[in-house]
Amino acid sequence: MKFLSYTAALLAAALVTACAPSTAPATGGGDERTGTLQVWLYDEPNRAPKEKVVGEAIAEFTAKHPDVKIQVTYVPTTPARHEKFKGAFNDPASSPDVAEYGNTDLAEYAAAGGFAELDLAGLDLSPDLVKSATVDGKAYGLPWFIGIRALFYRTDVFTELGLEPPASLEELATTARTIRQKKPDLYGIAVGGEYTFGALPFVWAHGGDITSLDSEGARKGVTAYTGLLTDEVCPPQACASLTGGKTVELFASGKAAMGILGNFSRSAVDAGAAAGKYAVVPLPGVSPGSIAPAFSGGNNLGVLKNAKHSSLAKEFVQLLGGKPYQIKMFEAMGNLPTLTSARDELAAKEPFLKPFLETVTSGTRFVPIDPAWVKIDNQKVIPTLLQKVATGQATVEVATTEAAAAVKGAFGTS
Repeated sequence: MKFLSYTAALLAAALVTACAPSTAPATGGGDERTGTLQVWLYDEPNRAPKEKVVGEAIAEFTAKHPDVKIQVTYVPTTPARHEKFKGAFNDPASSPDVAEYGNTDLAEYAAAGGFAELDLAGLDLSPDLVKSATVDGKAYGLPWFIGIRALFYRTDVFTELGLEPPASLEELATTARTIRQKKPDLYGIAVGGEYTFGALPFVWAHGGDITSLDSEGARKGVTAYTGLLTDEVCPPQACASLTGGKTVELFASGKAAMGILGNFSRSAVDAGAAAGKYAVVPLPGVSPGSIAPAFSGGNNLGVLKNAKHSSLAKEFVQLLGGKPYQIKMFEAMGNLPTLTSARDELAAKEPFLKPFLETVTSGTRFVPIDPAWVKIDNQKVIPTLLQKVATGQATVEVATTEAAAAVKGAFGTS
């Protein structure tokens, strides 16, 4: 990689690393070499571990650049973030130099021309990860971490009831009903009507997709997922409104025997009643022994076109997004590194990662890389579909037909 240098020392560092992302010439902003570097990072429910790691990176960076300060602003991940970013794109005075953003927001932000192009050639990234940061052949972010979901289950409950981890989605439903029947104080599995990325693997595993929600495969997947939103597993009156975060809380608090949680949920689970009493396997697919495709979510680090300190911004992205700090972020937050070498190093000493890496190896999926996805997400097209079916407001056929029409409308093809 070719981080542009501006001192001999930086040139030497760039030659040593030889794989840091570089940006194309910015159309706005500037290249100030002193002053305050403004950085936007996403807020977290438990921000302290993230702040500690970021603080270490800042200390290392400012030790090398004594005339530079770094000001970090933690941005909520609510839908309002879109307007905050658009404001920065349109007003250079309010723009940060560096920003963390979700890869599902990529297409919208690229269409707005908010981020500078990065050169990811030579980085230790899989083609799928490069694609998740790319629009029309141009990369606009360095993939910082990915989030992969798998099946968490209570080992104490399974041992007591003589159960084995389910090997297929059909077995998962049967196991969940058995647990709820024998232990009515527990949800068989925590699932939510507003948990889009928990439901999509069911759709993908059955051959459906976001752009074909009225297909036979998608309808089978919706039927399988909403079949868990029942009194026999996770009662709709309690679970139809649950988000992914709330399902994590249910499992962590010991109120559910299973949950579709991410590698990034580990710290929350370990802080709850389920700590020390759970294990993780890949979410199974349709056929026994298969793995359901998981959503490959995650966040990127980008340099804004309006950055006032473009060279410094590129160097800070290189540092914070590099292997040492990706590993530190995993140790602090459970964030799965994007760099293959970092994942391989951690896998050798972290058995917890095995089911997530198996899921990655088996193949992951992503949302459409198009500004239409933001409309689909903000309009809660998929949650509305799930909730209507779960609460009996519509049949699977009617709800999926409505959802498919909404998706086509978002793409402007209806």
